[in-house]
Amino acid sequence: MVSTAAADNPWFSWSYVTENADVLWARTTEHALLTVEAVAIAALVAIPLGLLASRVRWLAGPLLGTAAILYTVPSLALFAILAPIMGIGRQPVLLGLVLYALLVILRNTVTGLDGVDPAAVDAARGVGHGPLQVLARVRLPNALPSIMAGLRLATVTTVALVTVGVVVGYGGLGQLMFQGFRNNFYRAEIMTATIACVLLALVLDLVLWAAGRALTPWLRGRSA
Repeated sequence: MVSTAAADNPWFSWSYVTENADVLWARTTEHALLTVEAVAIAALVAIPLGLLASRVRWLAGPLLGTAAILYTVPSLALFAILAPIMGIGRQPVLLGLVLYALLVILRNTVTGLDGVDPAAVDAARGVGHGPLQVLARVRLPNALPSIMAGLRLATVTTVALVTVGVVVGYGGLGQLMFQGFRNNFYRAEIMTATIACVLLALVLDLVLWAAGRALTPWLRGRSA
């Protein structure tokens, strides 16, 4: 038998969704834009660093080690450290997300570049390709699947971490989750925000998967 309290506070309510559609859309958009921006900035930093680490081998250890140390800092602690320095709001959350995404993208970039067949590189050099041509035509295309896998993993992870940004006043869908907990544990609000986070992660992952497929047509031909 369902209690009156449980009936009045369901885990999901379609009426809540329809009545708060504007707020849900605004928070989801905020969440998505912050995720995309953080991963894009991290990629712009991590991929060139990965190229450098792959070329200057002694740099790989320090770069990956530094990124790993940043990754091990608990998200709540990191945002708490950044807030007094940068203030409350979007900027500390964005920086924290970028720092967390660096390791995954950097590691996958280095792994992908290191996994390129040396025979293919030697063959490119043998036909007269210079270092930049070898990089653009051989090394990066062959490393691209690993790089895209890193971007996908970083994106899904970032979607989850954005919600923690609520501790410094900017958490996207995390704002609704936190509000639901404060509002007498309003289940529908918490569950709706959670489902929206999962769907957002799936959509962004699917977009990156499709982009990876489009950028590597030779892999489709090989699998066929």
